Amino acid sequence: MIIYGISNCDTVKKAKNWLDSHNIDYQFHDFRKDGINKDIINVWLNTVAWDKILNKRSTSWRNLDASTQQAINATNVVDLLIENPTLIKRPVMDVNDIITVGFNSDTYQGIFN
Repeated sequence: MIIYGISNCDTVKKAKNWLDSHNIDYQFHDFRKDGINKDIINVWLNTVAWDKILNKRSTSWRNLDASTQQAINATNVVDLLIENPTLIKRPVMDVNDIITVGFNSDTYQGIFN
């Protein structure tokens, strides 16, 4: 199981705390330290819609120019996420190819029961 995110993200911290409190082992993959690549993102996109992975509420999104924001689609989103990994909604969790985006304790409980 892998949790993807950035270490200073509050939502990632909540997810990691939940996993730790339930004694669930995981590997943490930090976008900033470990990078991100097309293969990983394409695995996510096999089960999660691109617009659910793209975080349009982030500071990184607000810092993009309007023309870039308007041009985002399924074809070019992977390149944008690689260039700007902080645009990825966090955390992304991969448990045996079950991909979840964001943290919800009920969702986590359902996966690990």
